Amino acid sequence: MHSPVSFVKVLIMEELKTGTTTLAMVVKGGIVIAADHRVTAGYMVAHKVGKKVYKVDDFIGMTTAGLVGDLQTLVRYLKAEAELFKYKKGTRITVAGLSTLLANMLNQTKFAPFYVQIIIAGYDSSPHVFSIDEAGGSVEDKYVSTGSGSPFVYGVLEDGYEENMSKDEGIDLAIRAISTSLQRDAATGNGFDIVTITPEEGYKELTEEEIQKRVKKLK
Repeated sequence: MHSPVSFVKVLIMEELKTGTTTLAMVVKGGIVIAADHRVTAGYMVAHKVGKKVYKVDDFIGMTTAGLVGDLQTLVRYLKAEAELFKYKKGTRITVAGLSTLLANMLNQTKFAPFYVQIIIAGYDSSPHVFSIDEAGGSVEDKYVSTGSGSPFVYGVLEDGYEENMSKDEGIDLAIRAISTSLQRDAATGNGFDIVTITPEEGYKELTEEEIQKRVKKLK
């Protein structure tokens, strides 16, 4: 049985359905993350330059899909927990450790849930990608996608992803996948962000110029 707070949030979700497209994949020696910019409220475009990829620490990033307020709260929480772990232990938290921390928190609040779909991706001793749902279900895979555009993204990733593909190949595949979603999903649009995470460079966001140069080459 849902609590009154949970029931209210269900009503909000029905009234203001969110949509987006995010993805992350393991590549040779690192991670590639991508997400579009459009923020929707039902059939309205609420914001055209929404941020959906966040840096948690120098080697871990996360993508967000769902209710904006819930997502922003969790981003702040994970950043703080990662910093506290580093301060207390003298070392960085692992990708699996951070994912487990978030999964446990979401499971404990499942009767008054955060309405979110989150990807946590990063590099510790090797690259890892986890998808986490609102009830705390956590799954590690080579590539994952969330949001209303994910069916279109998975079609591209299933066809194009290969084990040990290079970072550049991963970036190009991410661009093709997000671009497909931009064309087919009304809740996805207004450009996209691309982030890479490697042991050499850490968390690095591609500039708009770098992205557009690659987009033109792929046409």
